Amino acid sequence: MFKKIIKSFPYAIHGIGYSIKTQVNFRFHVMAAFLALVLSYCLNVSTVEFLFVLNAIFMVITAELVNTAVEKTVDLCTSEICSLAQVAKNVAAGAVLTSAIFSVVTALIIFVPKLVMLWR
Repeated sequence: MFKKIIKSFPYAIHGIGYSIKTQVNFRFHVMAAFLALVLSYCLNVSTVEFLFVLNAIFMVITAELVNTAVEKTVDLCTSEICSLAQVAKNVAAGAVLTSAIFSVVTALIIFVPKLVMLWR
């Protein structure tokens, strides 16, 4: 069982690599995540704050990966314009949007007060 789990890692890494190479929004979110990590370090956020930042980062990255999987699966299943296919794509994109909103709110709550204190 453990061997089977280890063998699945390259497939997962390939999926992440595919998203980095082909998905502009995924690259944007990876860059935003990097910026959030740098900001967390520079502003010396607490452990609890850092856990919220990590949660926000991984929620958005995961939502982007699932969105890509849904879009590619729908494209595989039909090349015709289909209302249910569009609903599936829109709902997956909505998951990315809601997680991104959570991330922005998290960033505002954690980073803005620290930045304001630095500028005073």
